[in-house]
Amino acid sequence: AGRKILEVDASGRPVRVLGRVPPVAGDDLYLTLELPLQQAAEEAMAGKSGAVVALEPSTGRVLAMVSRPAFDPRVFVKGVSPELWRHYTSPEVNAMLNRAIQGQYPPGSVFKIVTAAAGLEEGVIDAHTRFYCSGGMRLGRRYFRCWRSVGHGWTDLHKALVQSCDVYFYNVGLKLGPDTLARYGFGFGLGRPTGIALPGERSGLLATTKWKMRRYHRPWQKGETLTVAIGQGFTTVTPIQAAQLMASVANGGTIYRPNYLEELISPEGGVKERFSPEKVGRIPVSPRHLRLIQEALVGVVEERHGTGRRARIPGLKVAGKTGTAQVRRQRHRRESEKLAWKFRDHAWFVAYAPADHPEIAVAVLVEHGGHGGSAAAPVAKRVLEAWLRARSPKPPPPLLRSASLLPGEVAR
Repeated sequence: AGRKILEVDASGRPVRVLGRVPPVAGDDLYLTLELPLQQAAEEAMAGKSGAVVALEPSTGRVLAMVSRPAFDPRVFVKGVSPELWRHYTSPEVNAMLNRAIQGQYPPGSVFKIVTAAAGLEEGVIDAHTRFYCSGGMRLGRRYFRCWRSVGHGWTDLHKALVQSCDVYFYNVGLKLGPDTLARYGFGFGLGRPTGIALPGERSGLLATTKWKMRRYHRPWQKGETLTVAIGQGFTTVTPIQAAQLMASVANGGTIYRPNYLEELISPEGGVKERFSPEKVGRIPVSPRHLRLIQEALVGVVEERHGTGRRARIPGLKVAGKTGTAQVRRQRHRRESEKLAWKFRDHAWFVAYAPADHPEIAVAVLVEHGGHGGSAAAPVAKRVLEAWLRARSPKPPPPLLRSASLLPGEVAR
């Protein structure tokens, strides 16, 4: 910052300038954010609470990041009124929370990607293993419902992911156990911060039998394994973790640290620092098993009975996974709309596109939005459409018809 040294009279009026120190230009920091995607995400989240994170699967570059509700930082320049501060910090608004990296939510059916990978890698299922879904599953004295009350009938892995059958993954979870599920969750980058260079990132939670004994002084119950297998119970993730998970599935298994810094440019225009992609691990899934999961994720959006049909985009093949995370236990899933807003289910949708050569991965979380397919998938669709428009070739300018020119004329 520059400064000006003034001589003033007894009344404080300037008399003359004694000296000047000119301001010095600082470095320019260029971000990885893409403006059309950022704008589309912000517009799609208008009036909603939640977060959107879009990553480039091949590098971990952050293409868009939105947290809502938000606040205008300019209001802090002259001081915030008590009324506005109470609004920003009220439990219903909580605008000071960066939901993209600090919001911790049950992942719901998004976690079924992890459960499927664990089941395949541990050999408890293969592509043809089937379980019968009649609308629920009894374990001891409790009845664990599937989201589809009439059931899915005989269901294999592909159908289970496409139609998000809870009963299928209840069975897989029982065969694996909670500690194996947690181990694979950690392998996908969950349960710990992604390491993005932003303050206050939260880690989420992957529960183990030892964790529960240490935290609650009670042993693990089998019913808790069923809820964990479908992303409920103790399990929580952040939206940026969900985006990182989907990006690693899209790129073939590499986990990149999310990064929003592109390069640092000096005032003279020289590049002082260029930020490179950083690999931090690989998901514990073989290429053969990963292809099975990827094919099913395409079916979630592109097949007739897929739960993510509302994310379809003509001319773009999208892979995705819906998720509905219960905030309050309900006897029937349809009761969510009758509850007060703060007790309704959270809505998830994670996706990547183009499915054959992924260039963008998106995670959308709409707080108390209800169903992932109806509340979160349309938000992701708008971000993907903005990405598609930004990359569509511009039409060439119209050519002059030379036949309309007479000899000696010049086109102007």
